[in-house]
Amino acid sequence: MTGYLFLVILALSLAAFHVGRTTAKSFVSAQGAQLHSRPVYHGAFAAVWVGLPASVLVVLWLLFQDTIIDHLVLASLPASMTEGASASRLSLYISEIRNVASGRIFTEPSPEIRTAAERLQSWQAIARWAMVVVTVAMMVLALYLARARMAPGFRARQSFERTLDIVMIASAAVAIFVTGGIIVSLTFEAMQFFRLVPLQEFFFGLNWEPQIAIREDQVAGTGAFGAVPVFTGTLLISAIALLVAIPIGLLSAIYLVEFAGECVRGIVKPVLEILAGVPTVVYGFFAVLVVAPAIRQAGSMMGIAISPNSALAAGGVMGIMIIPFISSLSDDALRAVPQSMRDGSLALGATRAETITRVLLPAALPGIVGGILLAASRAIGETMIVVMAAGLTATLTANPLDSVTTVTVQIVTMLIGDTAFDNPKTLSAFALGLVLFVVTLYLNVAALRIVRRYREKYE
Repeated sequence: MTGYLFLVILALSLAAFHVGRTTAKSFVSAQGAQLHSRPVYHGAFAAVWVGLPASVLVVLWLLFQDTIIDHLVLASLPASMTEGASASRLSLYISEIRNVASGRIFTEPSPEIRTAAERLQSWQAIARWAMVVVTVAMMVLALYLARARMAPGFRARQSFERTLDIVMIASAAVAIFVTGGIIVSLTFEAMQFFRLVPLQEFFFGLNWEPQIAIREDQVAGTGAFGAVPVFTGTLLISAIALLVAIPIGLLSAIYLVEFAGECVRGIVKPVLEILAGVPTVVYGFFAVLVVAPAIRQAGSMMGIAISPNSALAAGGVMGIMIIPFISSLSDDALRAVPQSMRDGSLALGATRAETITRVLLPAALPGIVGGILLAASRAIGETMIVVMAAGLTATLTANPLDSVTTVTVQIVTMLIGDTAFDNPKTLSAFALGLVLFVVTLYLNVAALRIVRRYREKYE
């Protein structure tokens, strides 16, 4: 029903646009008045007034609807079930009630749970229809108010642009709050982890085996949370990927800008950019089925033992994947260099190669560094290729022929399963995520300093 409601909002917004524009035109035709703003701005003002508040209302309604209904359902349960129950027990009740309400019944529920499920279904239906009625009523009222404000001297353009300014400021604020929320959540959960595991063990430990007992009667190890092998594997695979991607991407950009004709450029550049749109699981299959066997066969011919899952296979395929990031941005940066700098270098007797290495590349360095940084971030955050081609074993090695793992793979692995969030195994994912966030932030700051330094030099 939510999708249909958004279609209704879109339809009524378009209708409001038509009403506003028609009303503005009627002022000219009937009264002969001169409009302050063009009719299209009157229509846009009416459409924004109708569509924007309704969309915000639907989003907020959907965000808080389930929470409110859950509280109502819990309040309707018998006191014998909820009195003195822990938060996890109440959450279990809600999960069971929702499963019964949706038809996912694995065991025969109790009469209280079945009654609560029926009550949940009825309240959800009431909430959905109430959302539709309230949203449509709000849009009709907004259209009436917007129509009442329209007059020949109404500053529709300023009102519309002011509304857009508010929307853009709100969007920027949402982005900032989301980023802040990510930092706070990562920091809070990481602090919980470091209360259980010492800092020195995490940052300097050489053994990563986060398998610990979940229940008291379960036989398992005590767990080892030395993250050095995980960080080493991340750096190794990312370095291999960048060693593959940087030369190919940069040289292909130089060729396309300085040597290729328009016909060749029109074919090669789109083909390179298609690589960025290939799903990562396809690259993973390519690494497992083609690259890894080829590397093992080549190693066996030379008498070198190579692991079935190796960092070289994962890093090489990942390097192919990130070539478009470096090639495209480097291409744009090189083409942005003024032609006068090329002509001046050639006029002074420099060869074409000297012009490229001593003039074009330094002048385009900010864009090239931006492309390399984007590619590095993409390589550090890749998961699927590493899972399929490099494995899950955290091995402390600098040998690209061995099996390694990365931070992102371990984050996914730690968060899969039924382990509670107060368990060091689960909390270790947040510690890894916080370290990854700090490292990425440092790379961004370093890149910005490089860009600022050379931009000042060549502008």
